[in-house]
Amino acid sequence: MTSELFINVQPQKIAIALTEDKRLAEYQEEGQSASFSVGNIYLAKVRKLMPGLNACFINVGAERDAFLHYGDMGLHFNTQQRYLKRVLSDRKNLIPISKMAEQQEPGKDGNIQNVLQVGQEVLVQIVKEPISTKGPRLTGELSFPGRLLVLMPFGDKVNISSKIKSSAERARLKQTIQGILPQGFSVIVRTVAEGRRSEELETELKLLVSKWEAMMLRVMKTKELPTLVAEEESRAVGMLRDLFNPSYENIYVDDMEVYQEVLDYVTLIAPERADIVKHYKGKLPIFDNFDITRQIKSSFGKTVSYKHGAYLIIEHTEALHVVDVNSGNRAKAENGQEANALEVNLGAADELARQLRLRDMGGIIVVDFIDMHIAEDRQKLYERMCENMKNDRAKHNILPLSKFGLMQITRQRVRPVTDVAVDETCPTCHGQGTIKSSLLFADMLESKVEMLTKRLGVKRFTLQVHPYVYAYLCQGIISRRIIWKCRYGLGVKIVPNQMFAFLQYQFLDAKGQEIDMKEELEIK
Repeated sequence: MTSELFINVQPQKIAIALTEDKRLAEYQEEGQSASFSVGNIYLAKVRKLMPGLNACFINVGAERDAFLHYGDMGLHFNTQQRYLKRVLSDRKNLIPISKMAEQQEPGKDGNIQNVLQVGQEVLVQIVKEPISTKGPRLTGELSFPGRLLVLMPFGDKVNISSKIKSSAERARLKQTIQGILPQGFSVIVRTVAEGRRSEELETELKLLVSKWEAMMLRVMKTKELPTLVAEEESRAVGMLRDLFNPSYENIYVDDMEVYQEVLDYVTLIAPERADIVKHYKGKLPIFDNFDITRQIKSSFGKTVSYKHGAYLIIEHTEALHVVDVNSGNRAKAENGQEANALEVNLGAADELARQLRLRDMGGIIVVDFIDMHIAEDRQKLYERMCENMKNDRAKHNILPLSKFGLMQITRQRVRPVTDVAVDETCPTCHGQGTIKSSLLFADMLESKVEMLTKRLGVKRFTLQVHPYVYAYLCQGIISRRIIWKCRYGLGVKIVPNQMFAFLQYQFLDAKGQEIDMKEELEIK
């Protein structure tokens, strides 16, 4: 299986698509202004204790206070708090972590009132983004993830990923890390570290330790709370860190700044693979050019079709996700209804596993498969679902079919489900039901082109339109596009955009920033 990564950077958001054998496997988008990412570390104050929940609320600057449960404070919370107190009392010299004596740690059945007080300063890390009406979820056990290792301040343990089965390799990795690990740190060795040379492990370990030291230097200089003291890497780099593997053929980025970030990171972790990072400079939007827009349109929404006319209906609620499997207008199999139901259900299991990754659906998922009466067929379906979910990085648990034909799945949820609106709202009438004559649409666009070039003096810009409108503007030997270039200059470019509704359009300047040319009547 080969994988390709595509990164589309826009002024308002950044979108990342991962394809496996040319088929869309994962899709994430995030607003450029989003600041509460999983992995961010904050220096903040306890705002309120909740003894009944054995938890507290901490202000990290989000719309709602973040939640820290007693059980999430970590094994070395008291030691960390003692160290933080000493650092804040002496803001001139950073105390080495190795000189910090281990403190008695809170027990599993303790009370949060005995550990924290209102107004107390704490270092906390986000483990779950704000979802619906809930604020971020926090942990007191800080971690700095790398590609090969995860560094955790305090303690002295070396844990090896359970997915590394070879006892000899596990012993080698543990011995290597123990020989280079600075005092006062713990490490988790990730699966991809298997077979890596000690020099690579040492290089990454030094990088992670330097991140910890840089964070503590920012803590020393902090005067206002809450403050972000350690920021998770950009979404593009963060996804690469977790997903990068030798099967990647290409990584395409359409923004020079993000391209440089990704290139630097790949050069750091895999110098021999740096040539797969490419800056996309095509005229078409990057997702349109690589057939990703069409896959997004067909993969999201309430109804998702798969092979031979069968389809899934996916509903999202506050507490869970419900999936209904339908055979549609599919003809019955030659072997009868049972064989037909099995084939439809197996196809649904393949598509559902893809949808869980694609939409990043988390929490509880209940699937209503087509009823099957043979126990062996139900077992086949369960095993197929388990096999399909092996490539899913999120922690999950799958239960066999219940007597009602329902399958229950739990999947780790750290951010809101990705929900892409595939239904198009008319950009001209904004749902009011009346629009100007479509025959005059091209004339209206020309009047705006004329205004830009002759009245506003903008000589170079791009007009993005729906592909059908683009085809109309470009038809014939002497097309409207050619006429416009002759009248208004060669700097006028017209580009199709598959994400647009039929009469939607957008003007972009030479730097890719939108030029607002909407008329007042259009936006009422």
